[in-house]
Amino acid sequence: MAEFFADYGLFVLKTVTLVAAFVVIVGTVAAAGKRAMHEGLEVEDLNSKYRSLAKALKRIVLKKSEQKADAKADKARRKAESKAAGKRPRGFVIDFKGDLKASAAASLREEVSAILEIATADDQVIVRLENYGGIVHEHGLAASQLARIRDKGIPLIVAVDKVAASGGYLMACVASRIIAAPFAILGSIGVIAQIPNFNRMLDSHGVDFEQITAGPYKRNVTMFGKNTDEDRARLKEQLDDVHELFKAAVSKYRPALDLQKVATGEHWYGTRALELGLVDELRTSDELLAGLAADRDLFRVNFRIRQPLPKRLMANVDGLLEKADAAAWRKRFESRLPR
Repeated sequence: MAEFFADYGLFVLKTVTLVAAFVVIVGTVAAAGKRAMHEGLEVEDLNSKYRSLAKALKRIVLKKSEQKADAKADKARRKAESKAAGKRPRGFVIDFKGDLKASAAASLREEVSAILEIATADDQVIVRLENYGGIVHEHGLAASQLARIRDKGIPLIVAVDKVAASGGYLMACVASRIIAAPFAILGSIGVIAQIPNFNRMLDSHGVDFEQITAGPYKRNVTMFGKNTDEDRARLKEQLDDVHELFKAAVSKYRPALDLQKVATGEHWYGTRALELGLVDELRTSDELLAGLAADRDLFRVNFRIRQPLPKRLMANVDGLLEKADAAAWRKRFESRLPR
């Protein structure tokens, strides 16, 4: 009888495992399918969106007489806007949510290219940025896309509601003006390399690691070989060199900053970042856009990239790994309020 229950328990465990695997596969394919939407530029009229939201609320809270008066005022407002069509300056809104590889840069380059085709010096580009930073050259490319806007003489505003740190601040500093929420995290102007080393573990299991290079500095610090002080010193030189490039980029766009104070790798919340000159104003992106909508026609611009199915499936796997990695990065910045 005991053997029967043991076999039955093993059967149930296998069944549950297979069902769980099936659910994961189906979920992955379904998530990939959602990404299979059309590729191309999407444009949303934010002024109309805000009016629709307000109208929906007014239908509930206003009395009949108030609704009639508001409808009359709205009709007059629409008539005035129709006459002013094409005369009001515009604001183009881009959302950039970063990851370690700044993968949204692929969409960003297309969005910027589209905007630059029609934008003038009277218009503005507003980037709602959320970025913890990551790989140097990837974020450098994303920052270069924003620099294209500045180089065309078009005002660029970066709005940070949550975080723009490290490579995120490399992007933010390109802006003509940076606004941030009071508790947004900014700064972390520094460079870091973290590399695990498995040499002792391999050695204890009798595993030799062979590495052959051409060129004395093709590889220095390694994950599997034995690292020397010379290797570490060389890596430190490389990090210092990248740090100098980072500081030069920040100084180019924000020359008034005291780099001795802010380029230490530290991060600050919005209020302190304002005192240090890392941002220009404390304000949320919602406040900013609500204010701009009164005088500008606002359009949110988003370029959707369609990926082949195998790449979409792998992207879901990468996304899980990315989230785990990003969680570790967030611990560097987040603080908890006492309960």
